[in-house]
This record gives sequence, C-alpha cells and structure tokens, in this order.
Amino acid sequence: MPNNLIVNQKSVRDLFQDNKTDFLIPDYQRPYAWGKEECGTLWEDIFEFAIPDADATKFDDNKEEYFLGPIVTFLNTENQLEIIDGQQRLTTLMLLLRAFYDYFANMQDENAIKTKEAIGKCIWKTNPFGIPDKQSLKINSEVATDNDKEEFLDILRTGEVGEKQKSRYAENFRFFQQKIQEFLFKFPAYFAYLPIRILNNCILLPIEAESQDTALRIFSTLNDRGLPLSDSDIFKAQFYKFYSGKGQKDTFIDQWKKLEELCGQIFQPKKGTPLDEIFTRYMYFVRAKRGNKNTTTEALRKFYEQNGYSLLKEEQTFENLKDLADFWNDVANQDRERFSDRVLRRLFVLNYAPNGMWTYFVSVYYMRHKDEDFMNNDEAFYLFLDRMTAFIWAYSIYRPGVNSLRTPLYQEMINIVEEKPVEFKEFKFNEDELRNLMNAYDFYNQRPITKSMLAWWAFNDDSQELLNNDTPFDIEHIFAKNRARYEPMENVRNLELLGNKALLEKKINIGASYYKFADKKRFYQGYTTNQGAKKEGTNVVELSKMACDRTDFSELDIHVRHKEIIEGFIEYLRKSNLLQ
Repeated sequence: MPNNLIVNQKSVRDLFQDNKTDFLIPDYQRPYAWGKEECGTLWEDIFEFAIPDADATKFDDNKEEYFLGPIVTFLNTENQLEIIDGQQRLTTLMLLLRAFYDYFANMQDENAIKTKEAIGKCIWKTNPFGIPDKQSLKINSEVATDNDKEEFLDILRTGEVGEKQKSRYAENFRFFQQKIQEFLFKFPAYFAYLPIRILNNCILLPIEAESQDTALRIFSTLNDRGLPLSDSDIFKAQFYKFYSGKGQKDTFIDQWKKLEELCGQIFQPKKGTPLDEIFTRYMYFVRAKRGNKNTTTEALRKFYEQNGYSLLKEEQTFENLKDLADFWNDVANQDRERFSDRVLRRLFVLNYAPNGMWTYFVSVYYMRHKDEDFMNNDEAFYLFLDRMTAFIWAYSIYRPGVNSLRTPLYQEMINIVEEKPVEFKEFKFNEDELRNLMNAYDFYNQRPITKSMLAWWAFNDDSQELLNNDTPFDIEHIFAKNRARYEPMENVRNLELLGNKALLEKKINIGASYYKFADKKRFYQGYTTNQGAKKEGTNVVELSKMACDRTDFSELDIHVRHKEIIEGFIEYLRKSNLLQ
C-alpha cells in the first residue's frame, strides 16, 4: 500500500462526528445507485448484529463489532474529504441515521435524548457549544450526473420527503422510516439500542490518501460492497482534474454527461460500462499509432494509466472520444445523411459478425480518416468494409476464436494509420482448401459464424433493402425439423446445412417453425387472420421470393442452395482479392 496514508479503524460515531472536515461526493462520481434490495440487506445485517436472536441483552457493547467496509478519501484543497470509494455506503448510512433522528423527537428518556444528540452530531456540524447547526451538513454531493442530489441534501436537512418524490434517496429514506416504525412497534424497549450500536459498534476503515491519484490507486485494489467505479469513472477523475486546471470544469462536466448518455444509448457491452466501450475502441487507434501489434492487449485501465495518465492530459483525447461516439451513434441510427445505402447495408451485416473485433478495426479507420472529409470518401470506406467483412468471415471459419484474429487485424490497423492499403497480404486463403473446409463445416445455430453467413447471404442479393438494426432475427430452418420426423431424409444432418437456413424476423419465425413449406409460405408472404388482422410477411427478400416462386423446398433444394452460398462466398473473396 502506498506511503503517506492515514488508516485508522473508526466507528460510525467517530468518523462522522469529527468536526474538522466535511465529506464531499465529487462531480466525477456516479449517481447514487442503491435501491431497496441493498438497503434491505444492510438493515437485516445490522439488526441481526445489534439485536442478536431478537434479544438486545445478548449483545456485548464492549466487544462486538460489525465491519461495514473501507472508505477511501483524500483531503482536497477545500479541506474536504473527497470520497473515492464508499459513496453508496456513506450516503445510505446518512439516510438511515436521519430516519432514526426524528423518531426521538418526543422521547424524554435520558438514553433516547443522548442518542438523538449523538445522531445529530453525525449529520450536522456543531457550533462551539456542541449544538448541531441544521444548515451545515457533514456531507455534500456535487455529482454532476445526479439530478436528485439536492433532494438528498434536503432530506438530511429537514427529515421530510413528499409523496411525489421518487428518487432513490426518497425511496430508501421511506424504506428506513418504515423499518424503524416496525422495529419500534415490535421492540419498544430496545428502540434506543439499535441506533446507538450502529454509532458505536459498526466499524468503517477510512483510508485517507495524500492525493487523488493515490486514492484512485488504492481503490483499484479494493472490492466495494456497493457499485465499484468503472474504468471510465477513473478516467473521468483524471479528465476532471485536467480541465479544472484549465478553468473548464463546468464545460467538461456538461460534455461528459452528454457523452455518458450517448454511449448508454448505443452500446450494450458484455463487460464494463457503455463509456468503457468508447475508451476501448479509442485505445486501438492509439495502439495502432504507436505501432503496437502485440496480440496481448493491455487491460483498459492499465493502458490509460501509463505515464501518469498522460494520454488523458492531451487536449485532443476527449474531443476524439466525442467524435468517435458520434460516429458510432450515426452507425447505430443508420444515418443516411452520413452514410450511403450500400455502406449502411455493409454495416448491417457487420452487426452479425462472429465477434466484436470489427468495431475496433472500423474505429481505427474512422479516427485515421475523420479529418479528411470522411463524408466524401464513401467509395473508399465501402471497399474497406467489404474487404474486412470477407476476411473476418473466412478467417473465422479457417481459424475460429477471437484471439486468432488479433494477429492479422492488429497489423492492418497499423497499416491504416500509416496510410498503407488494407490487403491482408500475408493471410490470403487457398480457394480449394477453404471450399472443402466450408463444405465440411458444421454450421450449427449456436456458432456465431452461422448467423454471420446468413446475414451476408441475405445482402448478397442486391435487391435486399436495408433492415432496421433493432429488428430481432432468428435462424429459420426452411425445411422444418418437425417435417423430418414424418418425411424420410437421405441424411438428417442436411437440416443443419447453410442451404437450409435463413435469417427470419423472430416474431415470424415463432409461427413458421412447425409447418410444411406450403404452410410456411403464408408466414413469409404475410396473411390476414380470420378476424381480419393483417400479419406482415418477412422483409428478407430471398424468403419472400421463395414463397412466391416455389411450391416446395426439398432436401435436394437444400444442397443446391448450400452450394450457391458457398460458391457465392468464394467469389466474394475473389472480388476482394483475398484468394491466393
């Protein structure tokens, strides 16, 4: 652990009643996120600790301790303890203590009076006579993206919450009020014991660092019981410090909030946050500029923290992140003012790529060319997307696994930033070898490349119109699996050939999955129910044409179509100059 730390286990009372400093939840922190579930867990844990077996007399006040977790802070220039880790826990404790406070208002018992005074000194700063000043809270929130933070502070000041208030602060405060009321009704004789044991016997581990950087490093090694800061939260702190030094704090916070909202709309990453995703995509551009083709990719935080977060202190970095997010927003929204129809069609197919590496590849291309009137380079961008699609699809069959793609793609990323053509010179495919591999390949539905190939094939038809990115598609067996149960097949494995599969809208696939081809046709084409309701057909042109032109789709037709798809893809690779 770093030097120059102040680490001293403290009770809730000792931590909050220290009148020398205030707690600050800074701009760059996340909004309050705990809900009733987390508050319920905290209440039950504390109750079982403080009133063991529902009997307050079984508790040893001199020995018992309940560890609530660490609190990581640093003392800022305003003499405030700026909270890096523990925000959710401290906020919830404040709401809990404030809910207890008012229940002692009319109690004349000496213990109750002392308990109320002790709670008050935790919530408010005191004057020289030790009397709480109810306009001076011990905690303040400046979270830029939290529209409800003033509601939190008002609840602490007044102890009041209106019926129309729906923030997490209000909901959790009402939850604690209800729990306290239930506790008072059931255990009136024990009432003062619970809050006083929270103050005296619930323990926190405050870790005060010498600086924000040190506090962030400490935080990255700890597990937070609440919601931990993401990588992008850490980066926000660095940006915040950088732009504050330039006198642009408010502008940065406003733009960061807009970036956060935008990324939340367009990204749904499997790991990390939507903002982490834009930092990841930008990372690959920086790696390429540095000529880094190492297939071992650094963790996101480790990459950006190099040289004291120097990358985040460069003027253009935040602007580049915003530009990149705007680009991907236009991709997601299929912006026809920015992209031609053929580019959007290719991007639609790439949404069904067998892995997400293409997004990094395209990000590098955009970042390299964005200042060169990107809008007027449609031809170059289209050819780039076309060749990339052909290569990734073929390579994913030839060498499955996202890691195997790193070697060729990382080299080509460097070629992009060095203004060299993207040709995959060292990774071209042997035509006969690839054809044999594809004919022997098991295109099961569970394999991502299966849907990838079907999306590519659907748009190999020039008459196929652009489809909506949000439309869910399933894999349709044209020769139904159920049909094979009563109609003998030469080889039941033919059901899983590409020739028997197509993309079909999910809502249509559900109805079409159990019928003979003659019955499937009406789902492909659309029909009117007996009640007069119109059921739309598929927007996949090949299936629509098939419904009009065919009376049946046999096992032989599976083989014919399978060959068409394979040979069509081989020709696609040839046109992209990817065959040896």
